[in-house]
Amino acid sequence: VGALVIGQAAVQAGIVSPAMVIVVAVTAIASFATPAYGMAISARLIRFAFIISAATFGFFGLILAFFLMIVHLCGLRSFGVPYMSPFAPFSPSNFKETFFRSPLWAMNERPRMVVGKNVTRQGENQKPQPPISREMIMTDQKEGDTHES
Repeated sequence: VGALVIGQAAVQAGIVSPAMVIVVAVTAIASFATPAYGMAISARLIRFAFIISAATFGFFGLILAFFLMIVHLCGLRSFGVPYMSPFAPFSPSNFKETFFRSPLWAMNERPRMVVGKNVTRQGENQKPQPPISREMIMTDQKEGDTHES
């Protein structure tokens, strides 16, 4: 309630715009939906950076902060693999497994970013097969029908 009163007073004084109050309120409410505490802390810091850049430079500052965040994410590496892979650097061979995943038995090659000498992910004939004979199942069902309980 106090935040609403202060926000309304700041809008009437002309310090901030009504849109800024709405954005700050939505981001504050959305911060409660973050499941991990460590992630909430980093999201809060990023949120403050975005709010300061938007308050200083307006919509241009918001776009600039977003661009700088994307550049930073493209420069990160996790275990030697680019964080934004396969988007940056773009790798068409790995891009096919990004949105539409094949079954595990159909993915035979490792991603190009993590491959060393061994390109093959798994051996031959790894596709799951049904049981060779269903005869045993059918006889159990027939016997179950004739037995009285």
